[in-house]
Amino acid sequence: MFGGIDFLSSFAAMTWQGWLTLGVVVAILAISALSRVSPDVLFGGGLVLLLVTGVLPAAAALEGFSNPGMITVGALYIVAAGLQQTGALTWISRHVLGMPKTLNRAMFRLMAPVVASSAFLNNTPIVAMFLPAVRDWARKMQISPSKFMIPLSYASILGGMCTLIGTSTNLVVNGLYISNTGAPGLGMFTITPVGVACAAAGLLVLALFSKRLLPNRLPAVSEADDARQYTVEVLVQPTSPCIGQSIQQAGLRHLPGLFLMEIHREDEIVPAVGPQEKLRAHDRLVFVGVVDSIVDLHRFPGLIPAPDQIFKLDAPRSQRCLIEAVVSDSCPIVGRNIRDGKFRTRYNAVVVAVARNGERLRGKIGDIVLRAGDTMVIEAHPSFIDRQRLSSDFYLVSQVPESEPLRRNKAWIAVFLLVGLVVATTFGGVSMLKAALAAALLMIVTGCLSTNQARRSINWQVLVVIGAALGIGQALSITGAAANIASAIVSVSSSNPWLALVAIYLVTTMFTEIITNNAAVGLTFPIALSLAATLQVNILPFLIAIMIAGSASFMTPIGYQTNLMVYGPGGYRFSDFFRAGLPLNAVCFAVTIAITPLIYPF
Repeated sequence: MFGGIDFLSSFAAMTWQGWLTLGVVVAILAISALSRVSPDVLFGGGLVLLLVTGVLPAAAALEGFSNPGMITVGALYIVAAGLQQTGALTWISRHVLGMPKTLNRAMFRLMAPVVASSAFLNNTPIVAMFLPAVRDWARKMQISPSKFMIPLSYASILGGMCTLIGTSTNLVVNGLYISNTGAPGLGMFTITPVGVACAAAGLLVLALFSKRLLPNRLPAVSEADDARQYTVEVLVQPTSPCIGQSIQQAGLRHLPGLFLMEIHREDEIVPAVGPQEKLRAHDRLVFVGVVDSIVDLHRFPGLIPAPDQIFKLDAPRSQRCLIEAVVSDSCPIVGRNIRDGKFRTRYNAVVVAVARNGERLRGKIGDIVLRAGDTMVIEAHPSFIDRQRLSSDFYLVSQVPESEPLRRNKAWIAVFLLVGLVVATTFGGVSMLKAALAAALLMIVTGCLSTNQARRSINWQVLVVIGAALGIGQALSITGAAANIASAIVSVSSSNPWLALVAIYLVTTMFTEIITNNAAVGLTFPIALSLAATLQVNILPFLIAIMIAGSASFMTPIGYQTNLMVYGPGGYRFSDFFRAGLPLNAVCFAVTIAITPLIYPF
């Protein structure tokens, strides 16, 4: 029977600190949904407000920034960067993701392997591994990354529901169950029937309604994005995997913002290159395209910049980067071609591409006669920028982002470290924090990426949001607001096990969306335990409901680490998660409540 007095008294007993905390949470959610204020500013501001008003002591407010989960995410960014910088992600994008023709096929090619792997491996490194590969994959298909980043996170969450080790949430609930009841614990596949049903239903919803549910936040790269049309020349190495393949088979046909103008083959020039043209060793391919696509071409396996001088640079290729420089009218090689001007000797750098007011410059790079105002892409050591920034030879000098050549000889090391991380956390009993930090450190020590690349790979905005969100979650717990709300909601159904199951699920999923999944199940587990004892029913249905609800965080980016990881790369707004996640939350709720008591009777 509904206990209205008890329900209201739960709120009446709440202190002003609890009400202020709830107000801060509601304000953050509302402002995030209705505006474009940066999430790190919102959450950081909310945390500061709770700190200066005395709701949170300094130690509790800052505790989130030393949380193992937050530090783990930061370390995993470095691990993912190591995989990217060594080219280890090329295999994923080519062989696992492929080049599907439709959005629905692309969605299936992405979500199927992510769900399957997340059922047995921790979903956070799965998303970290796929994130850069999916971003590049979307660019090549000229589809906005926002169509894939949310499905990537959601698929990892759905896969994690399917086994006991799929997510830390399930392990936390199992640990609480063992410590509070003395029972031997749940089996590896106890949750599987319900988890698989939820995953199947969730994937079906995403597949059928992805076009309507997912926003088109970031436009695909097109030639119109950059008025500069660079001419760039690359050489097919004798060991290239592209040899004998057609232009289309090699993946050089649909590079976004890039056009293959001609091929120089010995003394022959092949113009108007068709998609079935076979590549040969030592072919010189002349492309025209935007600077971002030149970076992609720069990292293509088996292709290297064609200028012969590239091999004579002092710095090893792994230490070089691409630099844009605008030629000034006082540059000593204006009016001369790049080869005769001895550009490499003069600047210890090599010109790999040239742009001139949108004009398509034909011929080899070394034969191009430079003019004042030409924009060049140069391969050189980063110190070139410091040496030439104030030089009168160039109007402007700046590094092209993420343009360092891939360290392909280190790819096997990066893959080995990733596999070691997964095996250690899944089967070796090593904590995710320790394994991620060790893998990140070894990525740097073994030369898979440099320390500067490691620093740049970390998304500091995401880490600030995680740390601040955990601090606000502490306030909900410390002030008693979370316990009061949970008790009030559960009181409406304490006499009926089905209604109690509904209430437990809803309370858990609510807290999962606004704090963290592990904190949510920690708050609701003791309530579920006492309810099962009071009603004298089997606690297993409640445990299953808590595990599913604790993982099913689809409506906000803050409830689950993987949602936060895709928030920035997808260019999303807070409201995008609510629109795409609400149907999935509803489906998981309906499936869990419908079948759990049938499989595990009260």
